[in-house]
Amino acid sequence: MSFRRGVVRQSKFRHVFAQAWKAEHCLDDVRVSRVTWDGPLCAANPTFIAVVIEAGGGGTFLVLPLAKSGRVDQNTPTVCGHAAPVLDVQWCPHDDNVIASASEDCTVKIWQIPDGGLTSPMSEAVVTLEGHSKRVGILAWHPSALNILLTAGCDNVLCVWDVGTGEMVYQLNDAHPDLIYSVSWNREGSVLCTTCKDKALRVIDPRRGTVLKVREKAHEGTRPMRAVFLADGKILTTGFSRMSERQLALWDTKDLSEPVVTQEMDTSNGVLLPFYDPDTNMVYLCGKGDCTIRYYEVTDESPYVHFLSLYSSKEPQRGAGFLSKRGVDVNKCEIARFYKLHERKVEPISMTVPRKSDLFQGDLYPDTAGLEPALLAEDWIAGQDAPPILVSLSGGYTAPPSKCSTLRGRPKLLSQTNTSPTSTTAPPNPVAVEMEKNECDEQKRRSAIMEQGI
Repeated sequence: MSFRRGVVRQSKFRHVFAQAWKAEHCLDDVRVSRVTWDGPLCAANPTFIAVVIEAGGGGTFLVLPLAKSGRVDQNTPTVCGHAAPVLDVQWCPHDDNVIASASEDCTVKIWQIPDGGLTSPMSEAVVTLEGHSKRVGILAWHPSALNILLTAGCDNVLCVWDVGTGEMVYQLNDAHPDLIYSVSWNREGSVLCTTCKDKALRVIDPRRGTVLKVREKAHEGTRPMRAVFLADGKILTTGFSRMSERQLALWDTKDLSEPVVTQEMDTSNGVLLPFYDPDTNMVYLCGKGDCTIRYYEVTDESPYVHFLSLYSSKEPQRGAGFLSKRGVDVNKCEIARFYKLHERKVEPISMTVPRKSDLFQGDLYPDTAGLEPALLAEDWIAGQDAPPILVSLSGGYTAPPSKCSTLRGRPKLLSQTNTSPTSTTAPPNPVAVEMEKNECDEQKRRSAIMEQGI
């Protein structure tokens, strides 16, 4: 809690209340992966939850309907197409049935999950992306362009893919001299920020292949750093001080010479994973091996990063999944939800703002990013940028019929119909199409008559 001139700072998120769900609503007997990779190992959207699990002989992750609870049978079908352990999974922001997975087998695979979930093991990916020479541990979908996926591996290389065609469209080989720890797109998807083992924070333009800004030693400690782009263009990083104290810092991309603010927290060794909500401008910090989740609000007023509260439990977390805002329960004033990974359990944790009224609280739910992409892959590759298309959460979110053909019933993700707001291509006229078809049939009939000599 921050004080200014002796008065408590006014914020509607000062009293965010975190509560774990009851045991009967948790997922039990989930063998969470034991890989040492510092990733969340979990991803959730309004339809499904995916958890990386232990498996012999290859990489496996579990996909379950979000409403599923109780014991998970050991014979439950899994996604099991990788030849080595899976390190990261991320749901596509423009199709709740499409998920990407990265693995130690140096590949990235794109999967189409059927409606209702898996009924049999899935081993054949729709698209396999091969281009890294070492294990791949980081995935980041473009926030507004359809089918654009960023990957980073232990070969210190960044790759940008058009998963609709399965082609690598950009590759950055020389930007990082050492292991890449994290990657984050900005709101429009025009640039990205990365953290690296060399302790540097970089701002990169992937289309030009250039490093725009570099901050050496963003955090002095040797433990891994993380970074996330905020909605206003600033960057929030988590890392360690020279004395191994955990820190967070806020940076203005116009000048990376000094942080806007730095806060020290504790001396734990767990890497802090930041989860950012651009709608509320809140940041949640989940430490690997911690029993706590800290949450902060970022504002334009000093001290800029305001500590709100702390959720604490008895058991440490192996990882955590952050639910897309489209999936929260607006009727209960739920503004965020985590899926905390235990050794054998997945526990939902709701963040709510208590209100007396049963009406929709519009101030808690600004318009959020919907499924509809703002750009197609070729638009973004050609140099266009656009923020995500926002939708209202009033009355709860319901997905509109998609105008984009993604993986459904097709071998490729790429849509043939331009849905970009800037597109001037008119839809085909059904009358004209029918006339063209009739004319074609008439020409075929005449040709057949002439060949018969009639």
